[in-house]
Formats: sequence, structure tokens, C-alpha cells
Amino acid sequence: MAVQGEFIHLGCYTAGAGGRGEGIVVARREPESGALTPLGTVAVTPAPSFLARHPDLPVLYAVNEVTDGGVSAFRIAADGDLTTLGSRPTGGADPCHLAVSDDGRHLLAANYGDGSVTVFPLDGQGVPGERTDLVRHEGHGADPQRQERAHAHMVAPGRNGGPLLVVDLGTDSVYRYELDAATGRLVPRAPRVRTAAGVGPRHLARHPDGRRCWLVGELDGSVLAYEITTAASLRLSGRVSASGRPGQVQPSEVAVGPEGRFLYVANRGVGTIAVFALDGELPVLVAEVDSGGEWPRHFARVGANLYVADERADLISVFRVDPTTGVPAPVDEPVGVPSPTCVLPWTGDRSVSGFRAHVA
Repeated sequence: MAVQGEFIHLGCYTAGAGGRGEGIVVARREPESGALTPLGTVAVTPAPSFLARHPDLPVLYAVNEVTDGGVSAFRIAADGDLTTLGSRPTGGADPCHLAVSDDGRHLLAANYGDGSVTVFPLDGQGVPGERTDLVRHEGHGADPQRQERAHAHMVAPGRNGGPLLVVDLGTDSVYRYELDAATGRLVPRAPRVRTAAGVGPRHLARHPDGRRCWLVGELDGSVLAYEITTAASLRLSGRVSASGRPGQVQPSEVAVGPEGRFLYVANRGVGTIAVFALDGELPVLVAEVDSGGEWPRHFARVGANLYVADERADLISVFRVDPTTGVPAPVDEPVGVPSPTCVLPWTGDRSVSGFRAHVA
């Protein structure tokens, strides 16, 4: 490709994972209107269902969400094209989330299938080496179909010396670890934080004030509000419903807006983006808008725009967020992309996403 500017990389499910995509797609973003123009698949790789960026280098990482799980690394060109840097097996099954440590020295992956967490060292070019640790969670939850064993769903590296948090849907828990930068090993920091039975925690978002965070329950359709204590643990403040709509509600992504005033939750089943005000102890639902499909799996904020990936409808919906109310409104026709599962902005150097979704 010869085009340069702002781009969005899109992770997609491929045939081996029941999807219709071929790998990672790149789309050009028009900064003024927010319009997206898909430019094609730039990396053919198995089931890159979640993507992450290196904090300092032009490197993109993708999970390969298959039974023999893996992670893949790519160098990002100025035109959004990707060049393969290498791949590594995670040692776990079906990795669904990954993140880079704050110092850029380690890549961590959450393996949903067997409830494990993998650590890889990163060299000076951002290339992952042989894994330095693999930690498996044990146990099960109340739901015999979805919680028959541990299912790690998100790994959130600590900031400013805080612990690394791992959200586990299968055991209704948030596990806390210290990442030893010298050895690349995870040191458990007890006790783990347990939710009520059957919540099925999926993703976590933290407020920029460092004092609050919110956890979405995939199985019970909840948003759990927590206070972050001085000991870097989580104290439950309360629970609210993730949606005000009737019907099946399975929250997926959760994120705090750039101004810190609103929380956004994607609700699969009812197909909505819920907007919550954060000026009280508990989030208050102020608006809920149709996402453009019934299965919004992920979203990202880029400037004034919100981009929502609907896995089953094969589309990316484009919204503009009102700066006063925080409510998104559609501004263009949805863009067709097969089985999209993740939205990752790219501007040639650093991400411009305004959401703080994976900071913990």
C-alpha cells in the first residue's frame, strides 16, 4: 500500500475458529468525518481475535485463538501494512486477550481454553522470545456449561508498580500477580478477588483517577463497581445492570471515556452500547444506543469517533460521541468486514484511542 495517514487494524475470526475472515484487516480513517475505507487483509494469521500495540515501538501483537494457542508479532509500516516478526506458542488453549507490560519488556496472554496466563520476553525490536512463565488457574464456577473450569479472559498489566490483574470468567475471580521484570515470572499476590457466583467476569476498565474500576459480568449481565484500595486490592462498591433492555445480555467490552466522565459497555444479544455517568458511587445509565448489530464484541474511541465491531453481523459501525452528553450517534453506513472481533487504532506512531479499557 502507498497510502499514509490514520489507520485502524481489525482482528477477525478465521475459518478454523468458526469465522469468515482471513486475518488482520486494515482500514483507512478519514480524520474529519471518521469514515472508514477497508484496504484489505494485511496479515493472514489464524484467528487474530484480539490485538495490542507495543507502547513505544511500531509493533502489533495478535493472539491466535485456536486450540494450540499462539501469539504473533508484526512490524507496522507507515501505511498500516504489516510485516511478520515471528510467532510463539502460548502453551495454553484458545488465547483471547493479550497486553504488553508498561515498560515494553514483556508480552502477556490470557488463554481462555485452559485458564492459563503466558509471559514472553520482548527484545529491543519488540520480538517475543521463548516464554518465561505459564501459570494455570484451578477451579470452576456455578454455571456447569460456561464455568466447568478456569477460563482466563483478560490480562491487565500493572501501572506505576501496581499488580498485574487477570480476569477469569470460569472461577468468578480476578487474580493478582507481580511480574518480576528480571525473570519474566509471575508471583501470586494473594488473595484473589472473588465475585458473586455465576457473574462470569470478562473485562475490566480502570478510571484515570486510579481509585476506581469496573468489571463486566458476561454471564449475569452486570457491571461491578470497585474501589482500588491502598493495598492495590479491589473493594466492591456495588452492582448495576449492564443494559436497560429486555432479553439476552452478554457484556463484552468495557471502557472509560477520555474525559473520565462516562463508562461505555458493549452488550451482545440486545446489540447496544450502554453509556453510564460516573459522577456517583455507582455508574448511572444515561443512554443506550443500538450498536448496528446484535453481537458487538469490541469497540475503540478514536478522536470524536467510536468504532464498534459486530462479530456476527460482519460490520464495523461508526459513531460520533457528543462531547457534552457522552452519547454516541451513528454518522455513516456500517463498513463490511468479515467476523470482526477487535478494533485497534494506528496513527503512524502511537494509538489515538481515547478509551482506557485495559489499564489496571
